[in-house]
Amino acid sequence: MTTFIPAKGLANPHLQTLLPRFIRKAPRFQPVIQTLETPDGDFLDLAWSEEWMNGSANEKPLFILFHGLEGSFHSPYANGLMHAFAEQGWLAVMMHFRGCSGRANRLARAYHSGETDDARFFLNYLHQHFPKQNKVALGVSLGGNMLVNYLATYRHDPLVDAATIVSAPLDLASSSQRIEQGFSRVYCQYLLNSLKKNALKKEPLLHESLGIQRTDITGLKSLYAFDDVITAPLHGFTNAADYYRQCSGIHVLDKVAVPLQVIHAQDDPFMTQRVVPDFRLPDNIHYRLFKHGGHVGFVSGSVIQPVFWLERAMPAYYQHLNADVH
Repeated sequence: MTTFIPAKGLANPHLQTLLPRFIRKAPRFQPVIQTLETPDGDFLDLAWSEEWMNGSANEKPLFILFHGLEGSFHSPYANGLMHAFAEQGWLAVMMHFRGCSGRANRLARAYHSGETDDARFFLNYLHQHFPKQNKVALGVSLGGNMLVNYLATYRHDPLVDAATIVSAPLDLASSSQRIEQGFSRVYCQYLLNSLKKNALKKEPLLHESLGIQRTDITGLKSLYAFDDVITAPLHGFTNAADYYRQCSGIHVLDKVAVPLQVIHAQDDPFMTQRVVPDFRLPDNIHYRLFKHGGHVGFVSGSVIQPVFWLERAMPAYYQHLNADVH
């Protein structure tokens, strides 16, 4: 598998992080949306690369994507990776975390870096319909940290054959602090505004569950504060520090049993060195730390012809699991 070399003149971590949003403003394809009803009376919206119930789709291997914090199918990396795998003969599907598909979910609960129940329900559903197909899961950022927690929890029955995590904040506390510093505060404010907007859509539910008012939501000034006031108590944690401690994937990374590829960039403006494992990893984990790449950027090629490296590298990396590649 080729290494990542940033496009000439585009090695800056903020250019790497932001460029995909400017380069790709429209999704690569129109997804097929399916709503999956959950056992607790809520729903998950799935985005498919094609109509999955037809005969030819049922014979393809599955590429399964978990997006990042406040991401969706419309995130450039999401539809880009799905399209790239679909072009190589895979059936691609992404699970929107609760409240991320463009409509508020029904319950007060949402999603977080350690919430694996929805992923398990979703993967069980896929296994029931595609019991014999090879399955590769890829988690981006928060979705990557969640995927590590999932794979460690279900290490004896993961329901996927292999996995990759990209730009995952495996140490949540240090990542929360890093994103509050320097230019990274721009990303922090963007994510915080999105979280607050979605929380305000469910203000009556949050008031009933947590006793918080609209002004409590609008007054939140940091991601840590949001996690402390909403995410943590809503999902059974004492506070943000407790949530970060229990759900940081770095603590369980060595418990993952499936072949796992981990991709980080040293210049990721969301993270610190603490996301990099300082312990011996088992042989099934392929850890790749690149000097450049930003946060889920990895733009190679040139300024005139930029290339989304992940979209070329990931299908090639898993070509051995796709018997239909010609």
